[in-house]
Amino acid sequence: MISFIRTARVGAASLLLIAAVLPFGLALAADDGFPFGAEMQLDVDRQRGSKRIPNLEIGDNGEVVLELWCKGGKGQFSVAGNTVIFVPGAMENRPCPADRAQQDDELIAALAQAGTWKRQGDFVSFIGTKTLRFRINTN
Repeated sequence: MISFIRTARVGAASLLLIAAVLPFGLALAADDGFPFGAEMQLDVDRQRGSKRIPNLEIGDNGEVVLELWCKGGKGQFSVAGNTVIFVPGAMENRPCPADRAQQDDELIAALAQAGTWKRQGDFVSFIGTKTLRFRINTN
């Protein structure tokens, strides 16, 4: 009976400790997860003559709205562990210099070719033939 009471006390103390630490552990884990429900901006400087910087708005189920230098459209992310698949949808062509439209096409292709992703704080990288780094908007 005494060993049961001792085990119960240790077990209760462990449960209290876990209950106190668990919310912090979940918050840290969530910060390392894929940024579903977030908006991200490509980590690049503005181009001369343009105020735009490409951004992605990722929904809770992986649906994404893209606003690039010229083009805009939708797509879909599928994520399993550190594996990622991006499938672009139809893009709206807007009046734009040919070189920027080409950069949009290259950005979409690089996202589609990415096979893995990683997160470091507020930055998410999509890694494939080219690595694209995005900053999660935290405001």
